[in-house]
Amino acid sequence: MAEPGAVRAVLLAGGEGRRMGRLGTGRLKPLIPYGGACRLIDFSLANARGSGLDEVLLLSQYEERRLMDDLHRVWNAEPGFRVHFGPYDTAYRSAGTDVPREIPARRGPLERGTADALIRKSEYVFGGGAEQILVLHADHVYRFDYEPLIAGHRASGAALTIAYQRIERRWVHLFGMVRFDGDGNLTEFTEKPENSTSDLVFAAFCVFDAAVLKRYLEQLDGTDWQHDISRDVIPAMLAAGERVRGHEVAGHWEDIGTVERFHRAHMALATDPRTGLPVDEMPWTVRPGVRRGWVADTPGVRASLVPSDLVNQGLVEESVLFPGVRIGAGARVRRSVVLPGADVAPGADIDSAVVLEDGHIQQVTEGVRP
Repeated sequence: MAEPGAVRAVLLAGGEGRRMGRLGTGRLKPLIPYGGACRLIDFSLANARGSGLDEVLLLSQYEERRLMDDLHRVWNAEPGFRVHFGPYDTAYRSAGTDVPREIPARRGPLERGTADALIRKSEYVFGGGAEQILVLHADHVYRFDYEPLIAGHRASGAALTIAYQRIERRWVHLFGMVRFDGDGNLTEFTEKPENSTSDLVFAAFCVFDAAVLKRYLEQLDGTDWQHDISRDVIPAMLAAGERVRGHEVAGHWEDIGTVERFHRAHMALATDPRTGLPVDEMPWTVRPGVRRGWVADTPGVRASLVPSDLVNQGLVEESVLFPGVRIGAGARVRRSVVLPGADVAPGADIDSAVVLEDGHIQQVTEGVRP
């Protein structure tokens, strides 16, 4: 896979989406649609491709066959970039642009956390001579060039460089809170703190020195640990005096951990297209041939992000609609997200909800703390 001196990009995508309610039921969290354009996992993959990386190693576990089949169809069809499927990759390479009829049986139990996923797939993560490991997640909305992050890490000689962002302090309790000294070295890392003393949070992607990461995983394995990068590996490195640097994420970055955050992010996108990440900057992996854009005020649509194939016999206000949506006669959709191919019944009055592909309306309570 990697040549000596190269970076190995690893994408952690084992989430079930249990905190997403009906939106996550029977659906892989990485494949939850977002922004009228794509799925959550597509952001990290688009970032990697745009950063000049030619391959990303997928570490998955929950219904991984469904996820791998989908990513193979969407991301491995064109030369120059592909998703590597670890122990299953030979089967997918042999299938060409199709998906394989059979894949090898899973070896070993399911991983118990992000760090566990890295050490159980150690031969794929650390094999091939990679000197840096770029760790990515599958549920964050952002566009970012990883190349300056990687270059800065290499130049610094640090054991780890973490991406961080400044956010409103009231939300810091949901993330890993970080502090740095005047030289940009990490001095504190607290996962989901009860009392926030900083407005800086870990943006959930980072670059490790490969040998250092492997050593800490091996030291922690078999101990009474939580099998987690944020709760175990980074605190252990910090406690041992390893040099950990920060790299600020200046642009838009959004963590989609609950249906409330999913809905809030879309409402920001609908009401003011200058906030959040514009749809034109998203990877268009959901019906890419369909145009979509923000409409300020036109008959039947006000302040909404809509596709060009929308069939609308009602009124849409401050909402985000995916391709293939049909709005029935006299229906009203306000402050809502309507997923691909959903039909809204004639006369329906929908407010502050997520309309699923099968037409189910998942109400979202405004003001709920996620």
